[in-house]
Amino acid sequence: MEAISLTEWVGYLASGVLMVSFLMKNINTLRIINSFGAVLFVIYGIMLATSWPIIITNTFILGINIYYLAKHYIKQ
Repeated sequence: MEAISLTEWVGYLASGVLMVSFLMKNINTLRIINSFGAVLFVIYGIMLATSWPIIITNTFILGINIYYLAKHYIKQ
């Protein structure tokens, strides 16, 4: 049986965090948890010897989450 690498663990953790984020009823909580998942996916993409599709997509998702969270909290 082959051991799971650190890179794979980061990928599994990122997937788990992302899935949990979609269980949130509050949109701001969803965006915060989803942002952590996106950051983990960016790290995962870097660990995969720079997988640009993963890095670009999740950087974009992180940017959208930050934009809407900032918009919400600045407005209040």
